[in-house]
Amino acid sequence: MNGRIIAACGNDCAACPRYTAPPFEKTEEELRRTAELWMKIGYRDRVVSNEEIACTGCKAGNRCRYGVVECCGEKGIDTCGACSLYPCERMLDCFAVTASFEPDCREACTEAEYAQLKRAFFEKEENLAALRGTTGGRE
Repeated sequence: MNGRIIAACGNDCAACPRYTAPPFEKTEEELRRTAELWMKIGYRDRVVSNEEIACTGCKAGNRCRYGVVECCGEKGIDTCGACSLYPCERMLDCFAVTASFEPDCREACTEAEYAQLKRAFFEKEENLAALRGTTGGRE
């Protein structure tokens, strides 16, 4: 998984335009463009501040839409791919909701923006499969 930082749910943080943990710092302009993109694709209803759009990764206490971070923390694992129950209902929901965003992203984004979002968010199953040492997303 060279050059990747895989989140609890399988996102590739290193590819994410919001991820600002070193060495992936973003300029003020990059964060502003990301906030504008999030509004354009419907992830936000307004252009939020750079502080609000910036992310330093999955940590206890951060909001996780699917509760994946909390679940992994309770089980003492880094990603859902390390769980014996994978893929559980929570992850199947996560995959389905994420997939539902893809058509709007493809339509609203430039080719480069979409390619970045695809790598960051729409390859969760593949990323978790690679961590598990399997070829497919679901076993």
